[in-house]
Amino acid sequence: MVRANGAVSLRELARVVQTSEVTVRRDVRALEAEGLLDRRHGGAVLPGGFTRESGFPQKSHLATAEKTAIADLAAGLVQEGEAIVVGAGTTTQELARRLARVPGLTVVTNSLLVAQALAHANRVEVVMTGGTLRGSNYALVGSGAEQSLQGLRVSRAFISGAGLTAERGLSTSNMLSASVDRALVEAAAEVVVLADHTKLGTDTMFQTVPTDVITHLVTDEPPLADDRSATELQALADRGVQVTVASLNGVENLQASGGGGGRRRDLSPPLPVPRRHPHPGQPGGGMPGGPLRSAQLSGEASAARIADLAPRRR
Repeated sequence: MVRANGAVSLRELARVVQTSEVTVRRDVRALEAEGLLDRRHGGAVLPGGFTRESGFPQKSHLATAEKTAIADLAAGLVQEGEAIVVGAGTTTQELARRLARVPGLTVVTNSLLVAQALAHANRVEVVMTGGTLRGSNYALVGSGAEQSLQGLRVSRAFISGAGLTAERGLSTSNMLSASVDRALVEAAAEVVVLADHTKLGTDTMFQTVPTDVITHLVTDEPPLADDRSATELQALADRGVQVTVASLNGVENLQASGGGGGRRRDLSPPLPVPRRHPHPGQPGGGMPGGPLRSAQLSGEASAARIADLAPRRR
């Protein structure tokens, strides 16, 4: 599976071979000892995966259920009439499919896949950046893409990446992609990172967004035995990142989301710190009570923190 897809998650392996993740983790460790693959947090990749980036066909088959749950929750943060930017990636593509139902929305993107997902949405305006096409992920990169974003200001950015740590933030393995993602983030008042649990604790070559710039993380619930992910999520929350965790199997105490089959738990420090300053003429951008905070608190607000995940792993 790793040779065919470039990378695979432990959860997906356990589902395919119909065994426990503990058994899969042991076998992956043995395969790594033979030099057949490299372990990564929550999964495995081909040897040398730190500098290698899987193409879209490989990524599209990884953690599909998790990406769907993440996209369902992220779509609930978007309000009618907003202007947003959406970066490239398979998770952001899933998000775009759900944004097609939001009236009056303007989406700026460098992703052909995001644009394609919104192409037939009559009530959504799609603005493409310029740039050079990068075939591995169907994204526009380079100076043309970055220059087309200069002077742009939107309410929030939705981006993904190859790795996320509390110490370094979001990162990717390609320099051109990282540069364009930074330009997308610079155009937004608030930054929402979409990252499944396999990205947590993983650090890749090029930093995209430092932790203190990330407003909100939407992720899926880590496997029960994955204490490292829970620790990483707690560290992100302690750094002021609002964290929403989607569940695939309806674990108790998780709130039902309004967007789909996933559930969510909003986990954050007691007093979230504003990330970005509002742009002139844009009400509430980046400040408590602004658009993102209102979206986070819609429905019943959860007081649980990420530390609450730990008891279920004992």
